[in-house]
Amino acid sequence: MKKFRLYITAIVLTLSAIMATGASAQVLRDADFNSIGRINGNGVVRDDKGRSIGTFDADGTVRDNAGNALGNIKQLEIFDTAGERIGYISTDGTVHDGESNVMGYISINDGKVSDAEKQTIGFARGVRVDWIACYYFFKFFKK
Repeated sequence: MKKFRLYITAIVLTLSAIMATGASAQVLRDADFNSIGRINGNGVVRDDKGRSIGTFDADGTVRDNAGNALGNIKQLEIFDTAGERIGYISTDGTVHDGESNVMGYISINDGKVSDAEKQTIGFARGVRVDWIACYYFFKFFKK
C-alpha cells in the first residue's frame, strides 16, 4: 500500500510540474537579447516592468489591457476588428501582411524573430507563432 501511495504521489508531482511549466511566462526579447516583456501560458502579455498590456483569449480575440478587442486570430490568420485579414503565417514561420508581402520570419526551432531583410529583431522561444506575429509584426500592444 505504501508503494502505491508513493507511486500516486510521484505521478501527481510530475503532472503538477508539467502543468506549471506550460503555464509559466515566456520572455520576449529584443535583438540584443534584452527582456522587453512576457507572455504567459494563459495569453496574458506583460511589458518589461510586469504591467499587463493585453491578452490573447482562448477564442482567438486579441485584447488591450482595458479589454478592448484589437483583432482576432483564426488558424494562423490575423484579422482586425472589422474582420479584414491583415496578415497570416505560413507553416514555415514566414509572416505575411494582408497583401501576401513578406513582413518577416519566425524560427519555429529557436524563436528567433527576423524582419523581411532577415535582420534579427527579437526572440520569443516557447511562444505561439501567431502570438509572436501579433506582438512583433502587427504591433497589437503598446510597448
